[in-house]
Amino acid sequence: MKKCLVVVNSFKDGAESLAQEVSGFLSQRNISTSLFLYDGSRDCSSLAGTDFSGYSFVVTLGGDGTVLFACRGCAPLGIPVFPVNLGEFGFLAAVQKSLWKQELESYLDGNCFVSERSLVQCEVVRSGKTVFECCGMNDCVISSCPSSRLVNLKVAYNHALLGPFKTNGIIISTPTGSTAYSAAAGGPIVEPSQPALVMTPVSSFSLSARPIVFGKKGEIVITVTGSRTDVSLVCDGQLEFPLKKEDVLILGIPQFRARLICSTQETFFAALQSKLNWSGGPRA
Repeated sequence: MKKCLVVVNSFKDGAESLAQEVSGFLSQRNISTSLFLYDGSRDCSSLAGTDFSGYSFVVTLGGDGTVLFACRGCAPLGIPVFPVNLGEFGFLAAVQKSLWKQELESYLDGNCFVSERSLVQCEVVRSGKTVFECCGMNDCVISSCPSSRLVNLKVAYNHALLGPFKTNGIIISTPTGSTAYSAAAGGPIVEPSQPALVMTPVSSFSLSARPIVFGKKGEIVITVTGSRTDVSLVCDGQLEFPLKKEDVLILGIPQFRARLICSTQETFFAALQSKLNWSGGPRA
């Protein structure tokens, strides 16, 4: 018998009542369900160890933040995520509320596209020991606290030194996350099926610092060389870890990938048009 976990963003109006509808629908298909209440308004650090094992698929009821939370736990296990959107038009929560039953039935019948997305994995090494590990669907951000202060970082890629950076921070984003904080900081938008990482400096002290796109076979190493303020690592805007001088961060693309149900190229580019107001001119 298949099992489904329904992640309910209790911060969204109507999410819990919709969860009951989804559970009833799945029960008719001989699929058992469990509910997980997720408060989208709080820090997710305490939920980092949530166990998603044993489920055939996961349904999220919320927005993109709810999808990020679920994908971090599901990706290493190969569990697909069915993302129902209860907020604004999202890049990740692609299934509209009015169409959830139709799209879910299509998935259960084997007629729905499942997109695979690369993630970014980060290991923090302090005095030769690993003190923190995380995996992001969108990005890993190394930044000063407060964000307006400068931090000194040394960056290398595959043992080749890219140089010292004096900056407010550095974003290492996935193609999925290239439309989020990285884009706001001037980074390129990368089509989400590509296995790549984007490094985007934030308000660098040097005007020559530009975003770089790296391929899948590589390792980015960032060392905190100095700062007059606190420095932190933030994963997907939801997990935070305080950094110290001489901490070394090792970032790369893990072998496993996130699996998003009903997330097609059409929905991605429709989201770009909706959120970024992309449009051609009268003679375009």
